[in-house]
Amino acid sequence: MTEKIFCCMVMRIKIDCNGCLMKVRKALLSIPELEKHLIEQKHSRVSVCGRFVPQDVAIQIRKRTNRRVEILDVQEFNEIPEHKQPPLFITS
Repeated sequence: MTEKIFCCMVMRIKIDCNGCLMKVRKALLSIPELEKHLIEQKHSRVSVCGRFVPQDVAIQIRKRTNRRVEILDVQEFNEIPEHKQPPLFITS
């Protein structure tokens, strides 16, 4: 099994009308691994972030919406412990 890491994924899903938008939103909300999502209806793009395997999430959305899902970009983030994060700003 592939390890679930924190990542953000951008997908193309054709969203024609408000009914399609609600179907996609409902599918996204039913996936517990997703922490945040953004639906850009005008550009037919959906962005999701969370701890998941990108291919598995795309397959789940495809099954629940019966729409073609094209993965455009996936960014994986390595977790940095809180005490080792760089400072937000430097003061002199």
